[in-house]
Amino acid sequence: WASLAIYYSNPPESFRLVAAIAYFLVSVLVFLMIRPRLRAVVVFIGIFAAVLIWWLAIPPSNARDWQPDVAVLPYATFNGNMVTIHNIRNCDYRTETDYTVRHYDKTLDLANLNSADLFLVYWGSPYIAHTMISFGFDDEDFLCISIETRKEKGEGYSSIKGFFKQYELTYVVADERDVVRLRTNFRNEDVYLYRLKAQPETIRRIFLDYLREVNRLKDAPEWYYALTGNCTTALRGHTAPYNPDAKLDWRIIVNGFVDQFIYEQQILDQSLPLAELRAESRVNARGQAADQDPDFSLRIREGLPGM
Repeated sequence: WASLAIYYSNPPESFRLVAAIAYFLVSVLVFLMIRPRLRAVVVFIGIFAAVLIWWLAIPPSNARDWQPDVAVLPYATFNGNMVTIHNIRNCDYRTETDYTVRHYDKTLDLANLNSADLFLVYWGSPYIAHTMISFGFDDEDFLCISIETRKEKGEGYSSIKGFFKQYELTYVVADERDVVRLRTNFRNEDVYLYRLKAQPETIRRIFLDYLREVNRLKDAPEWYYALTGNCTTALRGHTAPYNPDAKLDWRIIVNGFVDQFIYEQQILDQSLPLAELRAESRVNARGQAADQDPDFSLRIREGLPGM
């Protein structure tokens, strides 16, 4: 782990490679050459502790040369029951990588917030999915929040790098014609949409919890961690305080099965068996048909179970 932490750090790659190999070799030589064994263990722990302390001290930043789609951070301001969301993203995509970045502000009345929907997005393995939550205001306005890595220009995503402080965390607050359409129409990922069963007051509390984190990240950046600080663990962190039946489950980590977990918790529509509900909830064809229609959010929901 320490060798990888050194390799996936910020110095020049040639130095990182040499340092990572040197650390690994020194760690092995400690056990081969130092006696008694207890002394070797103490030396090894000391070397590892030095790397760990250095790694833990690497600070996140909001001041990097970001990709255009994540360069502008959202934030919220409040006036009584009214909340204004600033910098809602709605990119105009021509291809996955060719797009015009657009943002707008919108003022919403919390009294009209009465629904929450879960998107599950699969891009390869059936075991891992990207989760997004969308909040509905009188089932006409929908605001989607996607918890993602904030990548720099020229930087791609790597699952391994996600364990080693290579990406800052960002909350993309977006129009569904952006974050959903990107996945159904351009990335051709499998997208499933489920209505969550919750009381409006609970949904409002969860929404405000999300916005508090959105505002915090604007002032205090945070690292993305592939295992413990990702889209699904963060989603659970925002919802668990308001769910008396919340519990830990292996499907929070292997989140391709998270719909199975919340179905068992009766948070999803129960009128169909899970297999049928999942089949009915795939919205790729709906997204492709709706494309840039201003009623995109309504069209992908029309006739879905529980909507």
